[in-house]
Amino acid sequence: MNGMLDLERIRRAQVSDKPFAHFIVEGAIPLGDARRSAEAFPAIGEPGAKRVEDTRFGPPFEELLDELKGDALRNIIAEKLGIDLTNSDIVIKVRSQSRLTDGNIHTDTPEKLVTVLLYFNEPGEAGESNLRILKNGRNLDDFIAEIPPNLGNMVVFKVTPDCWHGHKPMIGKRLSLQMNYLSGVKTRGKHQLVRRLISRTRRKLGRLVGQA
Repeated sequence: MNGMLDLERIRRAQVSDKPFAHFIVEGAIPLGDARRSAEAFPAIGEPGAKRVEDTRFGPPFEELLDELKGDALRNIIAEKLGIDLTNSDIVIKVRSQSRLTDGNIHTDTPEKLVTVLLYFNEPGEAGESNLRILKNGRNLDDFIAEIPPNLGNMVVFKVTPDCWHGHKPMIGKRLSLQMNYLSGVKTRGKHQLVRRLISRTRRKLGRLVGQA
């Protein structure tokens, strides 16, 4: 029985090491299955990431989750990125609404080894919020690659101190799934405090922009 993920397409995707190890797969989920997953996507009425186990979703989305957590995808990603994911725990979060402060330039925290992003939007539905793989943490327009958040598109990257990424701000429907293989490293103290301060500043700026 064939699954939702096109594992062969994912396996064939070319890995780029610049500016950090990543690969992009358009149609990682074939269109029909991606649309079924989108129709069964968790109903979330507000912005922000939710742990998928705290949401309600339909059977096609549950089928996709089972595949994402499986060893077949884990082994492909491990081989392509040259990283051992054998005993890595998995966390999956979902978003359905974007706010102005989402998509700001950032890197992922050291508690993550690998980030997998999947999208479930019809073409044009999420505006110009293409995910961009950035050369630095300063300029959203200085990117090496980008991918529209369309049905079935996937981005996978190794989490490093310079894994800068982001997208243009938008308000509205933007369906995305983020899966992380965890490193076991706990982020505490100064690092977490800095991230909280940055997030708080970005939220304030977003509210000011929204009021303008």
